[in-house]
Order: sequence, then C-alpha cells, then structure tokens
Amino acid sequence: MLYGIFLKEKKDVAQYLNFSGLAPQRVFHGRGGCFTDLEYVNIDWLCPVVLITLYERVCDEWLQALISSLSQLAPVEMRSIVVQRRHLARVVFETVYGEQVSRYAVREQGLDYQLDFSAGMHAGLFLDMAQARQWVRAQSAGKRVLNLFSYTCAFSVAALAGDAVSVVNMDLSRPSLSRGRESHRLNHHDMERVAFYAHDIFKSWGKLKRLGPFDLVIVDPPSFQRGSFELSKDYARVVRQLPALLAQEGNVLACLNDPSYGPEYLQNLFLECAPELKFQQRLANPEAFADRDEARALKVLRFQRSEMVLAG
Repeated sequence: MLYGIFLKEKKDVAQYLNFSGLAPQRVFHGRGGCFTDLEYVNIDWLCPVVLITLYERVCDEWLQALISSLSQLAPVEMRSIVVQRRHLARVVFETVYGEQVSRYAVREQGLDYQLDFSAGMHAGLFLDMAQARQWVRAQSAGKRVLNLFSYTCAFSVAALAGDAVSVVNMDLSRPSLSRGRESHRLNHHDMERVAFYAHDIFKSWGKLKRLGPFDLVIVDPPSFQRGSFELSKDYARVVRQLPALLAQEGNVLACLNDPSYGPEYLQNLFLECAPELKFQQRLANPEAFADRDEARALKVLRFQRSEMVLAG
C-alpha cells in the first residue's frame, strides 16, 4: 500500500514531496519507476491545485490518507486537490478537496499558460517539457517556427517570448488551439506573429511548404490518437516531409513520449527517412522526471540539416 510506504519512509518521502515555490512542478514521479511499488501514481503542483494522477485502482482509505498528507504539505496557496484516474474508461478531473476548479492560468519561467480541468485527459501543460520549452525560448530569436501537433501551443508561447519572427501552430483540435490563443494573450504577445490552423497535418504539407521555410520545426505528436496518429506508422510520414519544410541549417526538435520506444527509434527513423538531417543532441528532462531507464523517459531530440551545433 502506498500510504504504508509513505509511513515507513516518512523522512525520504517528505523530503521528496517538498513543494519548491509556486511554479508548476512534478512533486512525485512514480511512473519513473525509481520508487518500488509506486509506479501507479504521479503528483503535480499546478498552483493553486494539487493533481494526483492514478494509473491503477487504489482503496479509498489510502487515497484519503494521501489527500490528508498533501493538504498539510502543500503551500498555503493550495485551494484544491484534484484526482484523475487514468485506469478508467472515461477519464475526468475530480475535485476531492477544496474548491471546484475549471479554468485558470499557471506561470512557468515567467510565462502564463491557460489550464482547463473541465474536460479531456490533460489540463494543458506538460511539465516534463519544461526544459524543452526553455530551449525553444533561448533559440527562437529571429527564427520562423513551425509547431506541429501543437496542442495548446505551449512551445509557441515560449518561441514568441524568445522573440521568434513568427510561429505557425497546427493541430486537429480547435479547442486546444483556442486555449493556445488565450495563453498568447495572457502574455500580451503580438497576435499578428502567430497563426493557428486546425488542420489535418497529413493533408496540409502543401500549405506548410508555402508558409515556409522554417528555421525551427517542433514535432510533438501523441503516441496514439484514434483516427489521426499512430506512432509506429505515422511518425515516419512526418519525418519524410521535414527536409522540404526546413531552411538551410534549420533545426528539428523531435519529441517521443512512448516508453516502449527508445531514443534510437527516432535516430534510426531520421537516418532512414531524412538522412540530410543529422542528430545533434538529446535535451535533458527535468530532474523531477528521473526514470530508472532513460530509454523509457521522454525523448526530445534535436536534428539539424548541417553539422553546426547550437549551444544546448
């Protein structure tokens, strides 16, 4: 039982569950497998909400004990504890402590992002991508950026904050793009420099080529989305199109979040489908997302048309 382990290792767990400020953060990363028998729970701090994500069924007594512990450990700004049960057929956000939550903004690295707990599987900001967003922000000055599978456009927000000349966001989900617009407006960005297309990427290569070439292309697809993307067959279709979208010495940031595929999968895919784009580096994940097997952790790989290496 998780609560029993919390009691046995109270000192270590309490130290790990230390909330460091108000910034969005992973407080406990059970999915990384670094804690025996705790692979089924993650805990995030999305001020003023603590989010518990469960991947297996747990007993009510354990959950209530965890809620009680978190209500004491969380910052005084905490207003709600929300549970999401990923093991159920219908995944929702359930407020189990404090105020009912729906939509609000969180601040990461000085930028505001709109969250939505009212529907869907994700609130709108992937915390494991924090360092990748920081990299995009640092590398975007004067660049034309294409954000494929853009979801709520968090990479776009980071790029414009880094003084990108323009950003094109493309995703099938119109509601997700609308949240991206809200995030840009929260940060008072020039909306004439950012475009949003609720299009099927696989039917839009011609349009994207006309909008390019791009200095930076971000590819962050879901592992599986029924009817629109299946990693094992569709990622290659994307990679084959990248050289035609990319400017000379342009960069591709290719992301892969499926634990069953290691980084060599992407490297081999680029070698086969776009050999002119050379692997340069794998970006580090935030320390809070430590994994006992780095091949299973989030993969964010940079490829470039030339051999020139940018500062990481």
